[in-house]
Amino acid sequence: MKLERHSKIVELIGKYEIETQEELAEYLNKEGYNVTQATVSRDIRELKLSKIQTENGRQKYAVFHPQTAFNDKYIRILHDSFLSMDMAQNILVIKTVSGMAMAVGAALDSLHFGEIVGCIAGDDTVMCAVRTVDDTIVLMDKIKKLIAG
Repeated sequence: MKLERHSKIVELIGKYEIETQEELAEYLNKEGYNVTQATVSRDIRELKLSKIQTENGRQKYAVFHPQTAFNDKYIRILHDSFLSMDMAQNILVIKTVSGMAMAVGAALDSLHFGEIVGCIAGDDTVMCAVRTVDDTIVLMDKIKKLIAG
């Protein structure tokens, strides 16, 4: 149950701009997890969540990634290798420069997008299984922003 709840927390903070423990508890309760603020507080500590500033200046919970230097490299791989992307329901298909699909798939995995369930890569194509059709649209926007710089 705890692993499922932790997975749901990561999904929720990837999908919504959650600012407080109480707000996260409300989302979890709506999803069928009967939690208290104390449980949420413990989960936040165990998941090593931290608060980051959003574009509008507010704070939200996010998964802490201490390897930001690696994130910059992964973003550069995406930027340099990306050719196009398209969606088929909850599958995101990304076309890359020949030979770079595995690197792009690894970059996407390392950036821990909450919308992605998993990626599989060939030579020049990455297929990402995404949780929902709506998440696919959100993910495409996130990738476009990363590539644009």
